[in-house]
Amino acid sequence: MKTVLISTFNCIGLLLILTLAPEAKAAAASETRSNNPAREEAFMDWGVGMFIHWSLDVELGSVISHSMVGASDDYLERYIKELPAYFDPQDYDPEQWVKLAKLAGFKYMVLTTKHHSGFCLWPTKTTPLSVANTPYQKDIVKAFAEACRKYDMRVGFYFSPEDFLFLHNQGHVIRRRADYADISNNPELLAHNRRQIKELFTQYGPIDVAFLDARDNQLIKEYIHELQPDCIVTRGEMATPEQNIPDQPMPGPWESCFTLGTQWQFKPTNEDYKSGEKLINMLIDIRAKGGNLLINMGPDPSGKIPHEQERRFRELGLWMFVNSEAIHNIRPCPVIREGDIYFTRCRENPNTVYAIIPQGSERWKRGERREFTLTSLKSLSNTQISVLGQNDQVVEYRPEARPVSRVEQTDAGLKISVVRAQRLYNNHRWPNPIVVKLEGVEFLALNH
Repeated sequence: MKTVLISTFNCIGLLLILTLAPEAKAAAASETRSNNPAREEAFMDWGVGMFIHWSLDVELGSVISHSMVGASDDYLERYIKELPAYFDPQDYDPEQWVKLAKLAGFKYMVLTTKHHSGFCLWPTKTTPLSVANTPYQKDIVKAFAEACRKYDMRVGFYFSPEDFLFLHNQGHVIRRRADYADISNNPELLAHNRRQIKELFTQYGPIDVAFLDARDNQLIKEYIHELQPDCIVTRGEMATPEQNIPDQPMPGPWESCFTLGTQWQFKPTNEDYKSGEKLINMLIDIRAKGGNLLINMGPDPSGKIPHEQERRFRELGLWMFVNSEAIHNIRPCPVIREGDIYFTRCRENPNTVYAIIPQGSERWKRGERREFTLTSLKSLSNTQISVLGQNDQVVEYRPEARPVSRVEQTDAGLKISVVRAQRLYNNHRWPNPIVVKLEGVEFLALNH
């Protein structure tokens, strides 16, 4: 029986190769389509985005989609036929997602509309494996896009051209590294994906970002640009290092994506989350090197943001509320850092530089003055200094304190003297970096 099915699929595939050849040729002919440079510049301004991995196997707390690879026939049968009956996120409220993301300084959000499994979070006409055939039934993608626009958040869609269910129905062994998993070698799969992309990029208004997750993305990338020329394709068109930060700066735009814990999708047990402090330091490192951070949130089966994840985002939110000026609308500097002090600079005025100073092993006490000499920078005639978030006038409960920031050009370098004055925690022990804003300076490297 299985041999007959595979033969049938092969015959159908041959017919589709013949009938779809004009479409494939048309897609190949449009390979010059790429990201709009002006939109890429805007993307570089945004700095930080929220990735959202969510699919039907969240009910199991498993890795998203990949448990299908190497799975027994019985497992696949139950995954495809039984698991959708459990997907019913009655607490799904994308406005709550967006409001938290906005508070934390995120400028865009990217939702897994279809991960590798083939399960679609919108009621597609292309496959029965979608939200339409679950108890929930409602269009998750539509609600997400509307919530983003309501709060002025850029809308991003993740999409996988590698569709495990489709490959399974063709009679293939499910795997990622195979010729038949690539859309260039599988005309039926390409046509299936194009139908889904057409739904996503014609039914939900302007989409700001597309993240394509396959070894072979080219023809789908071209089709997205055909449907929405202003959509920025990240993975599929730019460097997107996953779970790592490059050692050296890279020419932008680029985007580094990370899990918040050890798994992209919600993991109910055995999880180890990054601290808020770690998350902040990763963001600083990436932005100083010219990239964007796309950090993941994995909703639980009910649709809520898990408690532990929310806490990390709120710590990031406090830091960004004070210091977002050093993260948004910036560009990398000729010198990325001196020791553990990172630099970014204002896109519109390169002579405005942000020195991001960590607390160090000995926490910086509130009211304490520290001095640093920066050898990469020199003062211009109009140099000014300030600490983001502070007025340089008051240290609470210490009327004798004079927390005025000072800057001086010396033979050794640019000497800065600042006080950590703002009270952000009740116990005064704020552990995260302080940002010093220097206006009217330039890097010595520019003169070489």
